[in-house]
This record gives sequence, structure tokens and C-alpha cells, in this order.
Amino acid sequence: MNAEVVAWYTARMRKGFSLIELLVVIGIIGVLATVVTASVLSARKYASDTIRKATLNQMGQFLFPSSCLVPDGGEGDYDLKTLFDQAVAANPQVKKFINEAPKDPKSGSDTQSGYRYTYVAGGPHCVVYANLENPEAKVDLPDLTAPTPGAGIGILKAATPGPNGTDRYYQVSK
Repeated sequence: MNAEVVAWYTARMRKGFSLIELLVVIGIIGVLATVVTASVLSARKYASDTIRKATLNQMGQFLFPSSCLVPDGGEGDYDLKTLFDQAVAANPQVKKFINEAPKDPKSGSDTQSGYRYTYVAGGPHCVVYANLENPEAKVDLPDLTAPTPGAGIGILKAATPGPNGTDRYYQVSK
């Protein structure tokens, strides 16, 4: 009978996992989780930049359909929230089409949109722009080191990093 108990106990022990086997499985799961997290964060940056570009293209159509919007303060650099508040004050019906100023996915807040607008008097010279998150974004406007009115649509490499941590900016200008 004693041999039967030992055989039963030995068979019972073989049904479980050893500590080494469990540690190896946990290690593999940890490596896979790290790889998935890294790829998700990278995809998130690309998605945020895509949102920025689409928003700026729409805002470009809104702000300068035929000529540049002239801010109440004249020439200068403005947050889009300031321009939105001015547009609503001048024409309350704007709120029917746009409830609030667009916000940058990373650096936007209730008081600042994170999107910028520069107006220069003396012609159709304005630009709406934002700092991108992807430091590897392909530069379309290689001659520019700052958002420039009248310089077109595309990505430029600035001299210093912006609020989203990169030196890449997307601009839409007239």
C-alpha cells in the first residue's frame, strides 16, 4: 500500500508546473507586453499627428477661405482659442457650426488650444500651425526653420523643440 501512495503522489506532482517553468512564462509575457506597449505608443503619436494635420487643414479653410482672418489685435501670433472667442463675439452663429475651439491632443487645454495662428498685414499673409509629436516626421518644407506665412502647406523642422517635445511643425498658410 505504501508503494501505491508514493506512485499516486508522484503522478499528482507531475500535473503541476515547476517554479522555473512559471518564471519563464512570466518573463515571455513581460517581453511581449513591452513590445506591444512600445508599438501602441508609437502608433498613438502618428494618430495624434494625423488629427493635428486634419484639424489644421480644416481651420485653414475656415480662417482664410479667400483672404486671411484679421485678428482684433492686428499683426501677431495668436492661440486659436483667442481667434475662436473673437469670431463668436463678432458672430454668435459661429457656435452653430463649431461648439468650441479645437484642442491639440497632447498640449491643448480649456484655456489654450495648442494651435497657433500668425497674421502679417499687407496682403494674404497668415499661417496656422502646430507642433507634432513624431520626431521622425518627414520634412516637406526644408527651407523653413519656423512657421512662415505664405510658405505653403507641410512639415518643417524648427530650430528648437515645441510644446509637444519635437522640432517638427505642421503648417497651413496662405
